Amino acid sequence: MVATGEIRAEVGILLYAGCQAAMVHGITDLFDIAGQFSAQRAGPVLRTSHWGMTDDGGFVRTFDTHDGQGGMPEIWLIPGRLTGVPDAVEAAPYARWLLDRHAQGATLASNCGGAFLLAATGLLAGRPATTHWLFAEPFRDRFPDVRLDCDRIVIDDGDILTAGGLMAWTDLGLRVVDRLLGPTVMIDTGKFLLVDPAGREQKHYARFMPRMTHGDEPILKVQHWLQAREAKAASVGEMAAQVGMEERTFQRRFKAATGMTPIEYAQHLRVGKARELLEFTKRTVDQIAWSVGYEDAAAFRKLFHRIVGLSPGDYRQRFAAPTARAA
Repeated sequence: MVATGEIRAEVGILLYAGCQAAMVHGITDLFDIAGQFSAQRAGPVLRTSHWGMTDDGGFVRTFDTHDGQGGMPEIWLIPGRLTGVPDAVEAAPYARWLLDRHAQGATLASNCGGAFLLAATGLLAGRPATTHWLFAEPFRDRFPDVRLDCDRIVIDDGDILTAGGLMAWTDLGLRVVDRLLGPTVMIDTGKFLLVDPAGREQKHYARFMPRMTHGDEPILKVQHWLQAREAKAASVGEMAAQVGMEERTFQRRFKAATGMTPIEYAQHLRVGKARELLEFTKRTVDQIAWSVGYEDAAAFRKLFHRIVGLSPGDYRQRFAAPTARAA
Protein backbone atom coordinates (compact mmCIF):
# COMPACT_ATOMS: atom_id res chain seq x y z
CA MET A 1 0.00 0.00 0.00
CA VAL A 2 1.39 3.40 -0.97
CA ALA A 3 1.97 5.73 1.95
CA THR A 4 -0.15 8.87 2.00
CA GLY A 5 1.08 12.35 2.82
CA GLU A 6 2.70 15.36 1.27
CA ILE A 7 5.00 14.42 -1.61
CA ARG A 8 8.60 15.38 -0.88
CA ALA A 9 9.92 14.56 -4.38
CA GLU A 10 9.32 12.38 -7.41
CA VAL A 11 11.88 9.75 -8.38
CA GLY A 12 11.71 8.58 -11.98
CA ILE A 13 13.13 5.21 -13.07
CA LEU A 14 14.24 5.11 -16.69
CA LEU A 15 13.37 1.79 -18.33
CA TYR A 16 15.17 0.28 -21.32
CA ALA A 17 15.26 -3.14 -22.96
CA GLY A 18 16.12 -5.90 -20.48
CA CYS A 19 16.83 -3.59 -17.55
CA GLN A 20 16.97 -5.24 -14.15
CA ALA A 21 13.38 -5.82 -13.01
CA ALA A 22 14.52 -6.61 -9.47
CA MET A 23 15.86 -3.08 -9.10
CA VAL A 24 12.90 -1.39 -10.78
CA HIS A 25 10.32 -3.05 -8.57
CA GLY A 26 12.50 -3.44 -5.49
CA ILE A 27 13.51 0.20 -5.24
CA THR A 28 9.89 1.21 -5.88
CA ASP A 29 8.93 -0.87 -2.84
CA LEU A 30 11.84 0.56 -0.85
CA PHE A 31 10.66 4.13 -1.47
CA ASP A 32 7.09 3.12 -0.55
CA ILE A 33 8.28 1.56 2.71
CA ALA A 34 10.35 4.65 3.50
CA GLY A 35 7.31 6.82 2.84
CA GLN A 36 5.27 4.78 5.29
CA PHE A 37 7.86 5.22 8.03
CA SER A 38 7.99 8.95 7.26
CA ALA A 39 4.19 9.27 7.25
CA GLN A 40 4.04 7.64 10.68
CA ARG A 41 5.96 10.68 11.91
CA ALA A 42 3.70 13.04 9.94
CA GLY A 43 6.52 13.49 7.41
CA PRO A 44 6.44 13.60 3.58
CA VAL A 45 6.49 10.65 1.20
CA LEU A 46 8.15 9.88 -2.12
CA ARG A 47 6.46 9.57 -5.48
CA THR A 48 7.95 6.94 -7.78
CA SER A 49 7.33 6.69 -11.51
CA HIS A 50 8.62 4.43 -14.32
CA TRP A 51 9.37 5.90 -17.74
CA GLY A 52 9.67 4.17 -21.11
CA MET A 53 10.73 5.35 -24.56
CA THR A 54 8.06 5.78 -27.24
CA ASP A 55 8.41 4.96 -30.94
CA ASP A 56 9.21 8.60 -31.74
CA GLY A 57 12.03 8.77 -29.18
CA GLY A 58 10.09 10.54 -26.45
CA PHE A 59 9.53 9.25 -22.92
CA VAL A 60 6.27 8.68 -21.04
CA ARG A 61 5.20 7.43 -17.63
CA THR A 62 4.31 3.74 -17.65
CA PHE A 63 3.71 3.57 -13.88
CA ASP A 64 3.12 6.15 -11.17
CA THR A 65 2.50 5.72 -7.44
CA HIS A 66 0.61 9.03 -7.47
CA ASP A 67 -1.36 9.26 -10.71
CA GLY A 68 -2.59 12.61 -11.92
CA GLN A 69 -0.10 14.77 -10.06
CA GLY A 70 1.76 16.13 -13.11
CA GLY A 71 5.26 17.53 -13.01
CA MET A 72 8.61 15.86 -13.68
CA PRO A 73 10.90 13.80 -11.44
CA GLU A 74 13.56 15.60 -9.44
CA ILE A 75 15.74 12.47 -9.45
CA TRP A 76 16.25 10.01 -12.32
CA LEU A 77 17.49 6.46 -11.72
CA ILE A 78 19.01 4.23 -14.42
CA PRO A 79 19.03 0.48 -13.65
CA GLY A 80 21.57 -2.05 -14.84
CA ARG A 81 20.64 -5.22 -16.68
CA LEU A 82 21.63 -8.87 -16.64
CA THR A 83 22.38 -9.29 -20.34
CA GLY A 84 25.27 -6.85 -20.74
CA VAL A 85 25.75 -3.11 -20.93
CA PRO A 86 24.23 -0.82 -23.60
CA ASP A 87 26.46 0.08 -26.53
CA ALA A 88 26.88 3.64 -27.76
CA VAL A 89 24.01 3.46 -30.28
CA GLU A 90 21.52 2.10 -27.76
CA ALA A 91 22.64 4.60 -25.13
CA ALA A 92 22.32 7.72 -27.32
CA PRO A 93 18.57 8.54 -27.00
CA TYR A 94 18.58 7.87 -23.24
CA ALA A 95 21.68 10.02 -22.83
CA ARG A 96 20.03 12.94 -24.65
CA TRP A 97 16.96 12.67 -22.41
CA LEU A 98 19.07 12.52 -19.25
CA LEU A 99 21.22 15.44 -20.37
CA ASP A 100 18.11 17.57 -20.88
CA ARG A 101 16.73 16.57 -17.47
CA HIS A 102 20.03 17.43 -15.80
CA ALA A 103 20.10 20.81 -17.54
CA GLN A 104 16.67 21.49 -16.01
CA GLY A 105 17.99 20.78 -12.51
CA ALA A 106 17.35 17.06 -12.00
CA THR A 107 19.73 14.79 -10.11
CA LEU A 108 20.86 11.70 -12.03
CA ALA A 109 21.73 8.30 -10.56
CA SER A 110 22.73 4.92 -11.95
CA ASN A 111 23.14 1.39 -10.70
CA CYS A 112 25.48 -1.26 -12.07
CA GLY A 113 25.72 -1.11 -15.90
CA GLY A 114 23.32 1.83 -15.95
CA ALA A 115 26.48 3.90 -15.49
CA PHE A 116 27.18 3.34 -19.20
CA LEU A 117 23.98 5.21 -20.08
CA LEU A 118 24.82 7.94 -17.60
CA ALA A 119 28.40 8.28 -18.82
CA ALA A 120 27.17 8.59 -22.41
CA THR A 121 25.80 12.03 -21.46
CA GLY A 122 29.35 13.29 -20.97
CA LEU A 123 28.42 14.52 -17.50
CA LEU A 124 30.79 12.12 -15.74
CA ALA A 125 33.90 13.48 -17.46
CA GLY A 126 36.49 14.28 -14.81
CA ARG A 127 34.15 13.14 -12.02
CA PRO A 128 34.23 10.11 -9.70
CA ALA A 129 31.87 7.23 -10.48
CA THR A 130 31.40 3.53 -9.90
CA THR A 131 29.81 0.58 -11.67
CA HIS A 132 29.86 -3.21 -11.28
CA TRP A 133 33.45 -4.28 -10.69
CA LEU A 134 33.13 -6.80 -13.54
CA PHE A 135 32.56 -3.90 -15.99
CA ALA A 136 35.58 -1.84 -14.88
CA GLU A 137 37.78 -2.53 -17.91
CA PRO A 138 35.14 -1.97 -20.65
CA PHE A 139 33.96 1.16 -18.82
CA ARG A 140 37.48 2.59 -18.70
CA ASP A 141 37.96 1.76 -22.37
CA ARG A 142 34.80 3.66 -23.38
CA PHE A 143 35.00 6.51 -20.85
CA PRO A 144 38.69 7.06 -20.00
CA ASP A 145 38.03 10.57 -18.68
CA VAL A 146 35.82 9.30 -15.82
CA ARG A 147 37.50 8.79 -12.45
CA LEU A 148 36.24 5.24 -11.99
CA ASP A 149 36.43 3.70 -8.51
CA CYS A 150 34.97 0.21 -8.42
CA ASP A 151 35.93 -0.30 -4.78
CA ARG A 152 32.95 1.87 -3.79
CA ILE A 153 29.33 0.74 -3.61
CA VAL A 154 27.86 4.25 -3.84
CA ILE A 155 29.52 7.49 -4.90
CA ASP A 156 27.43 10.54 -4.07
CA ASP A 157 28.78 13.47 -6.08
CA GLY A 158 25.94 15.89 -5.41
CA ASP A 159 23.90 16.12 -8.59
CA ILE A 160 25.10 12.70 -9.79
CA LEU A 161 25.10 9.42 -7.88
CA THR A 162 26.44 6.07 -9.07
CA ALA A 163 26.15 2.65 -7.45
CA GLY A 164 28.12 -0.53 -8.03
CA GLY A 165 27.03 -4.13 -8.65
CA LEU A 166 23.53 -5.50 -9.18
CA MET A 167 22.23 -5.43 -5.59
CA ALA A 168 23.84 -2.05 -4.90
CA TRP A 169 20.42 -0.58 -5.75
CA THR A 170 19.56 -1.18 -2.08
CA ASP A 171 22.46 1.06 -1.01
CA LEU A 172 21.53 3.63 -3.66
CA GLY A 173 17.89 3.58 -2.57
CA LEU A 174 18.82 4.13 1.07
CA ARG A 175 21.11 7.00 0.08
CA VAL A 176 18.22 8.67 -1.77
CA VAL A 177 15.94 8.12 1.23
CA ASP A 178 18.57 9.63 3.54
CA ARG A 179 18.81 12.65 1.27
CA LEU A 180 15.07 13.21 0.85
CA LEU A 181 13.47 11.88 4.06
CA GLY A 182 16.33 11.98 6.54
CA PRO A 183 18.62 9.52 8.35
CA THR A 184 16.02 8.23 10.84
CA VAL A 185 13.67 7.10 8.07
CA MET A 186 16.62 5.66 6.17
CA ILE A 187 17.73 3.58 9.17
CA ASP A 188 14.17 2.37 9.83
CA THR A 189 13.83 1.36 6.18
CA GLY A 190 17.13 -0.52 6.21
CA LYS A 191 16.21 -2.38 9.39
CA PHE A 192 12.80 -3.33 7.98
CA LEU A 193 14.39 -4.69 4.79
CA LEU A 194 17.27 -6.34 6.70
CA VAL A 195 19.74 -4.25 4.68
CA ASP A 196 22.80 -2.70 6.31
CA PRO A 197 22.38 1.08 6.01
CA ALA A 198 26.14 1.65 6.01
CA GLY A 199 29.49 -0.10 6.18
CA ARG A 200 29.58 -2.03 2.90
CA GLU A 201 31.96 -1.43 0.05
CA GLN A 202 32.15 -3.16 -3.32
CA LYS A 203 35.77 -4.16 -2.81
CA HIS A 204 34.63 -6.53 -0.03
CA TYR A 205 33.04 -8.64 -2.78
CA ALA A 206 35.04 -7.97 -5.93
CA ARG A 207 37.44 -10.58 -7.26
CA PHE A 208 40.68 -9.55 -8.92
CA MET A 209 40.07 -9.58 -12.67
CA PRO A 210 43.48 -9.14 -14.33
CA ARG A 211 43.59 -7.44 -17.72
CA MET A 212 44.63 -10.16 -20.18
CA THR A 213 43.51 -8.81 -23.55
CA HIS A 214 46.09 -6.04 -23.94
CA GLY A 215 47.99 -7.76 -26.76
CA ASP A 216 51.49 -7.50 -25.24
CA GLU A 217 52.62 -11.13 -25.50
CA PRO A 218 55.73 -10.95 -23.25
CA ILE A 219 53.69 -9.32 -20.47
CA LEU A 220 50.93 -11.92 -20.92
CA LYS A 221 53.57 -14.64 -20.57
CA VAL A 222 54.65 -13.17 -17.23
CA GLN A 223 51.01 -12.96 -16.08
CA HIS A 224 50.54 -16.66 -16.83
CA TRP A 225 53.82 -17.43 -15.06
CA LEU A 226 52.69 -15.55 -11.94
CA GLN A 227 49.34 -17.33 -11.98
CA ALA A 228 51.03 -20.75 -12.22
CA ARG A 229 53.20 -19.96 -9.17
CA GLU A 230 50.05 -19.99 -6.99
CA ALA A 231 50.82 -16.73 -5.20
CA LYS A 232 54.46 -17.46 -4.39
CA ALA A 233 56.59 -14.33 -4.03
CA ALA A 234 58.46 -13.06 -7.08
CA SER A 235 60.70 -10.03 -7.53
CA VAL A 236 60.48 -7.64 -10.46
CA GLY A 237 63.87 -8.93 -11.58
CA GLU A 238 62.56 -12.49 -11.69
CA MET A 239 59.52 -11.40 -13.67
CA ALA A 240 61.60 -9.45 -16.18
CA ALA A 241 64.01 -12.38 -16.55
CA GLN A 242 61.14 -14.60 -17.71
CA VAL A 243 60.98 -12.58 -20.93
CA GLY A 244 64.58 -11.39 -21.13
CA MET A 245 63.68 -7.76 -20.56
CA GLU A 246 65.50 -4.97 -18.74
CA GLU A 247 63.72 -4.20 -15.45
CA ARG A 248 62.86 -0.57 -16.17
CA THR A 249 61.47 -1.44 -19.61
CA PHE A 250 59.54 -4.36 -18.13
CA GLN A 251 57.96 -2.22 -15.43
CA ARG A 252 56.90 0.42 -17.95
CA ARG A 253 55.36 -2.13 -20.32
CA PHE A 254 53.70 -4.08 -17.51
CA LYS A 255 52.01 -0.95 -16.15
CA ALA A 256 50.87 0.10 -19.64
CA ALA A 257 49.41 -3.35 -20.33
CA THR A 258 47.75 -4.19 -17.01
CA GLY A 259 47.15 -0.81 -15.38
CA MET A 260 49.22 -1.91 -12.35
CA THR A 261 52.87 -2.09 -11.39
CA PRO A 262 54.28 -5.63 -11.27
CA ILE A 263 54.38 -5.52 -7.46
CA GLU A 264 50.77 -4.31 -7.18
CA TYR A 265 49.69 -7.04 -9.57
CA ALA A 266 51.47 -9.74 -7.58
CA GLN A 267 49.97 -8.40 -4.34
CA HIS A 268 46.47 -8.68 -5.75
CA LEU A 269 47.13 -12.27 -6.86
CA ARG A 270 48.45 -13.21 -3.42
CA VAL A 271 45.60 -11.53 -1.58
CA GLY A 272 43.17 -13.29 -3.91
CA LYS A 273 44.66 -16.64 -2.90
CA ALA A 274 44.47 -15.58 0.77
CA ARG A 275 40.77 -14.80 0.38
CA GLU A 276 40.17 -18.30 -0.96
CA LEU A 277 42.05 -19.84 1.99
CA LEU A 278 40.11 -17.71 4.49
CA GLU A 279 36.82 -18.79 2.93
CA PHE A 280 37.48 -22.52 2.62
CA THR A 281 40.13 -23.60 5.14
CA LYS A 282 40.63 -23.48 8.92
CA ARG A 283 44.22 -22.27 8.71
CA THR A 284 45.13 -19.40 11.00
CA VAL A 285 45.74 -15.96 9.51
CA ASP A 286 49.47 -16.33 10.25
CA GLN A 287 49.57 -19.66 8.40
CA ILE A 288 47.72 -18.15 5.43
CA ALA A 289 50.10 -15.18 5.37
CA TRP A 290 53.06 -17.54 5.19
CA SER A 291 51.42 -19.75 2.52
CA VAL A 292 50.96 -16.76 0.18
CA GLY A 293 54.53 -15.57 0.65
CA TYR A 294 54.43 -13.13 3.59
CA GLU A 295 56.77 -13.91 6.47
CA ASP A 296 55.55 -10.80 8.32
CA ALA A 297 51.91 -11.50 9.26
CA ALA A 298 51.38 -7.92 10.41
CA ALA A 299 52.43 -6.61 6.99
CA PHE A 300 50.09 -9.13 5.35
CA ARG A 301 47.17 -7.99 7.51
CA LYS A 302 47.84 -4.35 6.59
CA LEU A 303 48.03 -5.15 2.86
CA PHE A 304 44.90 -7.33 3.00
CA HIS A 305 42.91 -4.54 4.67
CA ARG A 306 44.11 -1.99 2.11
CA ILE A 307 43.05 -4.13 -0.86
CA VAL A 308 39.88 -5.74 0.52
CA GLY A 309 38.69 -3.13 3.00
CA LEU A 310 38.36 -5.67 5.83
CA SER A 311 40.82 -7.35 8.15
CA PRO A 312 41.47 -11.05 7.41
CA GLY A 313 39.53 -11.98 10.55
CA ASP A 314 36.53 -9.83 9.62
CA TYR A 315 36.63 -11.17 6.06
CA ARG A 316 36.53 -14.78 7.33
CA GLN A 317 33.70 -13.94 9.72
CA ARG A 318 31.63 -12.49 6.89
CA PHE A 319 32.41 -14.78 3.96
CA ALA A 320 33.77 -18.12 5.19
CA ALA A 321 32.01 -21.34 4.32
CA PRO A 322 30.40 -22.92 7.42
CA THR A 323 33.14 -25.55 7.68
CA ALA A 324 35.83 -22.86 7.87
CA ARG A 325 34.34 -20.65 10.57
CA ALA A 326 35.65 -22.57 13.53
CA ALA A 327 39.18 -21.29 12.88
